Amino acid sequence: MRHARPHAQQHAQTRTRERRHRLAHEAARLMAEGGIRDYHQAKLKAAARLGIFDDASLPRNREIEDALREYQRLFNADQAGDLRARREAAVHALEFFAPFQPRLVGAVLDGTADRNSPVALHLHADDAESVARFLEERRIPAESRVRRLRLDRERSIDAPVWLFAADGLSFDLTVLPVDHLRQAPLSSVDEKPMKRGSLAQVRTLLAEDEIAGYEAGND
Repeated sequence: MRHARPHAQQHAQTRTRERRHRLAHEAARLMAEGGIRDYHQAKLKAAARLGIFDDASLPRNREIEDALREYQRLFNADQAGDLRARREAAVHALEFFAPFQPRLVGAVLDGTADRNSPVALHLHADDAESVARFLEERRIPAESRVRRLRLDRERSIDAPVWLFAADGLSFDLTVLPVDHLRQAPLSSVDEKPMKRGSLAQVRTLLAEDEIAGYEAGND
């Protein structure tokens, strides 16, 4: 009987790991096929579909992101083309919005972008309305929103957001104060400072993509 309890605990832990794995991969499938961009929403929808509701079985966002990369590698043959097109568009957008010290963020930067992914930029201006004027002067119709971002464990900010479409792609602009160039908001994936790419860094990513595509074509 002494060994029964540890064995039961080990069995329960194994079941929980298996459920987390199933949920992560179902959430990744929903994101890849259904265009869901929010990890929490995908996680809850996957749990409802699989009938798994205990909190211990819910995967972390990072687990879902890893599963999404695996899914795209295995099942989405067009993903590389979708990603490259958006990174090329990101280069032009970073050049265009140069007065606002832009940085690329999100799926286009981290490599999980698909045909539903917007090109997401952080722009920096102490006068947030200067971005609105910049868009208006260039006759770019954009929809305004507000997005709450976490600066650290205790502080948040409501940041202006501008959404528009160009050349068949969606663009998502979040406007932050200039001092946030030194302090990126926290990522919703892992609650660490967001990864952000400068123009030079995105150009390097494109060069690496081109080399990888050339090598794959010659295998």
